[in-house]
Amino acid sequence: MTTKKTVLESSLDVFRSHGMTTVFGNPGSNELPFLAGLNEDFDFVLGLHEQVVVGMAEGYARATGRPALVNIHAASGSGNAMGALTNAHYGHIPMVILAGQQVRRTVGQETMLASADAATLPAPLVKYSHEPLSATDVPRTLAQAIFETSTQPCGPVYVSVPLDDWAEMALEDDFLLTERSVSMAGDLPRALAEELIALIDGAKSVALVLGPQVDAAAVQDPAVFEAVVSLAEKADASVYVAPSPSRCPFPTTHPNFIGVLVPGITSVRERLAGHDVVLVLGAPVFRYHRWEPGHYLTAGAQVIHLTQDAREATRAPFGRAVVADIAGAAKALSEGVTDRGHRRGARGSRALPAAKTSSAGMTGTEVLEVLNAHSNTDVAYVNETTTLDLEYLERVAIERPSMYHFPASGGLGFGLPAAVGMSLGAPEKTIVATVGDGSANYGITALYTAAQRQTRTVFVIVNNSSYGALAAFAERMGVPDVPGLQLGRIDFVAIAEGYGVPAQRTETREEFVLVYKKALEGNGPFLIDAQVVAD
Repeated sequence: MTTKKTVLESSLDVFRSHGMTTVFGNPGSNELPFLAGLNEDFDFVLGLHEQVVVGMAEGYARATGRPALVNIHAASGSGNAMGALTNAHYGHIPMVILAGQQVRRTVGQETMLASADAATLPAPLVKYSHEPLSATDVPRTLAQAIFETSTQPCGPVYVSVPLDDWAEMALEDDFLLTERSVSMAGDLPRALAEELIALIDGAKSVALVLGPQVDAAAVQDPAVFEAVVSLAEKADASVYVAPSPSRCPFPTTHPNFIGVLVPGITSVRERLAGHDVVLVLGAPVFRYHRWEPGHYLTAGAQVIHLTQDAREATRAPFGRAVVADIAGAAKALSEGVTDRGHRRGARGSRALPAAKTSSAGMTGTEVLEVLNAHSNTDVAYVNETTTLDLEYLERVAIERPSMYHFPASGGLGFGLPAAVGMSLGAPEKTIVATVGDGSANYGITALYTAAQRQTRTVFVIVNNSSYGALAAFAERMGVPDVPGLQLGRIDFVAIAEGYGVPAQRTETREEFVLVYKKALEGNGPFLIDAQVVAD
């Protein structure tokens, strides 16, 4: 005979069956009945602001490769979280967001803290959004949400649950939810794989443009990383990272690695000129940023677009798109292409450019050079220095899956929370987060969680006392006299210490080297306020 359970108990069984026992959240009154029901096998990670909560959950999901569970407060908390949701959405991050709702019978009255149209609120930044029509449908809805977020293309999902639903009695058949599974079988059909292999073999010059789906697949199966490297070598392909990379899917020290495509129409076209076949693997075509009007491609170039996201395929303005499993496609192409027998050098032989220096003080590229000089197999990087976004992968050796992370949509506030979440998801690693002084203010409360959890996180505030990236854009756009771009000196050491994170300011490269080495040797979080000048 089946034991009768409440909706809360049945829902927790669903979460347990998927290994989702870490909950990132910031509590509100609507969420108290859910939180009070969490027993000792659930770990609640407190964040002080919902944008930081979602950012930490994103870092955790990136580190573990599993969906993260988030609990936020009704409409107001959902609104606070929306900035971070832009990054999670475009980063294809698996994440179940559970939002509290007022007592069910009062929602239509729009009482205090009711979310009048909860399912619509987070659109279009979630794959799936729902408020169950009855309490008994809550566990099934949560099971659906987990499968929705986990199946390709992954992405955040949102479920709103009235606070009085949790105490209602669940359906006796809910135990069946814990036995469900959903599998995806989307490998390239043999005939299509052979057609693409023939196209690559017949090309004079191949460009391989890689995106975050490749790195995410490699986290689950490291053989994917090796398959992509082998594909590049056998096809003698020039390897580019797609514009605005949220991850790095290829070793930056490999001689076939060319760099990151600058996110403008003209810049991409000029960089890919000379390649007659462009294979885009696991990335959109293309997520431009700078407005550079012109033709998308040089005459005669063929673009083949392989993606797990049907919407990426349908919205692209050019190219032949194929929706398929990236891991399987990478392996099939790597195994099938003809080896041209030419190697550009030994693996790991690409020389990284020297840092730009200034007599006025340490530069941002010197910070990157120091990071690279003291790297080890335990280090992974989170980058939110938008002044260095194109420089980073040119100058830092990224040689393993999940070693580099950047906000997929450029939404500020990603760096500090994502680094803390990654530290929680991969406690064996040291997470080094380089964050601009402007963006640091959007997610600064993540330092509280880092201190409380004693995460192995090194925060490097690359501090130029300004919104440096915006200033550069203003110059490029011909509007240099923009107000509000100078920040003045913010005391990040005092702020960090106020949250319980030890910190130190550095003024020179020599000081930064000593303090960074000390931070790497520590057992908990450490913040470095690295004063820099323009390169």
